[in-house]
Amino acid sequence: MEDTRNLIDEYKGMTNEQVFDALNKNRTSLEIAIENVEHDFNIGSIVRTANSFNVKKVHIIGKKKYNRRGAMCTDKYLEIVHHPTLKDFLETQENRELVAIENNTPRAKELHDKKFAENTTLIFGSENNGITKELLKKADDVRYIESFGSTRSVNVGAAAAIAMYEWTSQNILK
Repeated sequence: MEDTRNLIDEYKGMTNEQVFDALNKNRTSLEIAIENVEHDFNIGSIVRTANSFNVKKVHIIGKKKYNRRGAMCTDKYLEIVHHPTLKDFLETQENRELVAIENNTPRAKELHDKKFAENTTLIFGSENNGITKELLKKADDVRYIESFGSTRSVNVGAAAAIAMYEWTSQNILK
């Protein structure tokens, strides 16, 4: 029977558990945190992108349910942890640089000149309200993605992809 999953050839024919274990051997140190993202498809999109960059872990803070269709089953190949509260999440982040991707705060600086630490957690927030003030205060750094058109920001799923690539270009592709 042909394996029709959206996998690169190297992983075709493996069970989901075998794919997870194989990816674990080369996980990056990057972690992703998603706080109160309202649109389920955006969460699924971020999870799918996190798999593409083989991130260590995805943290979902607040709302637990999301559209797994957007993840295209990639949620089976990486660790996803739900934190009902911000306090629960922060307890897992010792010795990690917390970098919030947020454009709606005077503290934010341009993403292009950020020098990422190896042990970084990128934080993404709600499409409407952004990252909560409480979590922004805990962030070590806040960055925004430069925009050159009329729209003030890109979709949160697109922002996550851009920021993950930026981290990867500095820590993996260097």
